[in-house]
Amino acid sequence: MFGFAQHLFGLSRGTKRLIQVAFDALAIVFCFWLAMALRLDGNVMAMTARPWLVLIPVIPVTIFAFVMLGLYRAVIRYMADRAVRTVAIGVLISALAMFALSQGLNLRVPRSVPGIYLALLLIVVGGTRFVMRGIYLSTQAATREPVLIYGAGEAGRQVLQALEQSRNYRPALFVDDNGKLSGSEIGGVRIVRPEQARARIKNLGIKTALIAIPDNNPAGRRHAAQVLADLGLEVRVIPNMSDLVSGRVRISELRRITVEELLGREPVPPLPDLMSKTTHAKSVMVTGAGGSIGSELCRQILEQKPSKLVLFENSEFALYRILEDLQAWLAPRDHPTELIPILGSVTHEGRVSRAITENAVETLFHAAAFKHVPLVEANILEGLRNNVFGTKYVAEAAGRLGIKNFTLISTDKAVRPTNVMGATKRVAELVMQATAKAYPDTRFCAVRFGNVLGSSGSVIPKFTDQIRRGGPITLTDPEITRYFMTIPEAAQLVIQANAMAKAGEIYLLDMGEPIKILELARTMARLQGRKTYIAGQEAPIADGLAIEITGLRPGEKLYEELLVDDGAAATAHPRIMLEPAQNAADPSDTLRALAALEAALQAEDAAQALALLRDMPIAYAYPRE
Repeated sequence: MFGFAQHLFGLSRGTKRLIQVAFDALAIVFCFWLAMALRLDGNVMAMTARPWLVLIPVIPVTIFAFVMLGLYRAVIRYMADRAVRTVAIGVLISALAMFALSQGLNLRVPRSVPGIYLALLLIVVGGTRFVMRGIYLSTQAATREPVLIYGAGEAGRQVLQALEQSRNYRPALFVDDNGKLSGSEIGGVRIVRPEQARARIKNLGIKTALIAIPDNNPAGRRHAAQVLADLGLEVRVIPNMSDLVSGRVRISELRRITVEELLGREPVPPLPDLMSKTTHAKSVMVTGAGGSIGSELCRQILEQKPSKLVLFENSEFALYRILEDLQAWLAPRDHPTELIPILGSVTHEGRVSRAITENAVETLFHAAAFKHVPLVEANILEGLRNNVFGTKYVAEAAGRLGIKNFTLISTDKAVRPTNVMGATKRVAELVMQATAKAYPDTRFCAVRFGNVLGSSGSVIPKFTDQIRRGGPITLTDPEITRYFMTIPEAAQLVIQANAMAKAGEIYLLDMGEPIKILELARTMARLQGRKTYIAGQEAPIADGLAIEITGLRPGEKLYEELLVDDGAAATAHPRIMLEPAQNAADPSDTLRALAALEAALQAEDAAQALALLRDMPIAYAYPRE
């Protein structure tokens, strides 16, 4: 029977519709005969030919009603409550037509027969379709992957209904934190609490879990992802629950949950006045516009409708990519912003000045920097040239040409730096503060924060690639910790700090709690259903991913700091703090040190440059004495 059903399901849509029409016509004849037989107590021999004449108009009327109601457009495997109503309305029209015609034409059909006929036809026409739907789903069940649904609320029910139509996934188990639901069922699928799930997961052969929690509950999604990762399941989410309900996406369009979603915290809505104060209807320039932070700054600034957005970038590919991205965003919108792509280096003072002058720049975000610790460590002079003197040229041009607001993007590695990159960024902060003294009409500031999730300098892309290739995951030290923040949140806070600037302040972003990188690596692996072990320290796990400890790199810290000293002050935004003013250096000392560093650069003397960095008031501890 299943073989015949599979052959039937494989026919063309037109052929299947003809079969349905023919079946329904025969069903009308059969149900009329059976209704008469029931009315006549089985004495069908007493029937004459006259009552059968009623079927001549009833059959086409009924088929026409089914056509107009869309019954033959419905795909059997997708039938739902609406299809039941469609069948019921069509059958009611058929029964009413039978009653009216039989009585009006005096065809000797008992008046109770149309009522009996209605009930029988509803059972036959509707029931056969649901039987075929059940057969179809049964034939597909063996080839569909069993999945767990986390969340038995309204969203979970919607996912269940969508999965019933899926050719890839079969709902096998619900997990919900609500103990009152434990033991009950939805659509024949059992609901259990998280602590009861492990044994059932093994018995049912479940390897994948779907999170059915609304998009507006990120904390609930993070909790669910942690629970499911701990159960050893590959965690997937629907791109957007509202899109699933509206039909804009299909259940097959699942994606893995990202570590950004898992580690992200509750967002604090940006303050509209601060977001727009220095960007709306202004000419804004972003250096390093194609980088991780620079590109997100451009996206966030664009939403504030600046008059111009100047994209200053040294990499042709990065500039092309961000320009295409922003143009695609602008295309469907009535937006006043003019995009100005400029290819150039911040170490080219003339190029920077022309970009500012020709576009009458009013607000400047300086995000251009070399930030990869090992690369800067191996290229000391270029790190100094770009991070220190690039900042000097841009900041001085901003002050000299009358820019109203200037913000330097800094890093937590600038605090008591142990590597060249951190040292150059701390010197860049001092350069910004010295320039602020020289040009008081420009509001200068720096914003210091830690790692951003998914940036080019983050460990997350590296771990993702290593997990995809089957390991090993490389980690410098099992105790290393870092602060993390999502790129959009960091960009929004930078823009708001820019609006607060007055005269060379250093703002610190609240990064939340530091995260152990070892746990980050293990969590990322668990999200893809993989277990991990530390090579040489823990027993190997079959099909597990090895974590190899490679040792700290030159200049790498076990942990990062955000403050030079304690005592940060609060600001208008709960996640933006202000470093104490006494941490600023004497501008004349900074200028003298810069002159000496510039001489070392011209002489290509890296050793002298390092010695000068150690002598500056930046608490630089160069590790390779």
